[in-house]
Amino acid sequence: MLGDAGKAQEIFQAIMHDAALRAAEGELPNDRLSIFRDARYRCLGASEAGLQAEAIELEEHEIDSSAPVQIAKLEPAQLAVWISAAPDPQRTALALFYLDEFDHEELLALSELKTAELANLIGNGRQEFQAWLNATFPREQAFEEQA
Repeated sequence: MLGDAGKAQEIFQAIMHDAALRAAEGELPNDRLSIFRDARYRCLGASEAGLQAEAIELEEHEIDSSAPVQIAKLEPAQLAVWISAAPDPQRTALALFYLDEFDHEELLALSELKTAELANLIGNGRQEFQAWLNATFPREQAFEEQA
């Protein structure tokens, strides 16, 4: 979410330290989303203190049948960098969506968005991601390498 591995590591360590202290005192929350929520708030706070990305319109493409082939060529860091460049709340929506760990209700609770807002952010982000995939791994190249 931050686009800065050093800041992300600091926040992760702080969250784990706090969780360990709460566990030692028998005060772990019952809500499994609380640590994710805490991480999101800390990342948003760190992002607000740093430079913000300039808002620009990105090209969007329809989700293509070659997307799984294109995505398979990505290193995990490439997807993380691409998501971290999105403005928040889209960055949060995409990060939670691509983690593929949460159901719809949990996504809404964590992102603090309404259903229509979340759907719009994820849908637009996926179409922007498809445009980037198409530029990075052209369809013809993706299908040739699949065969």
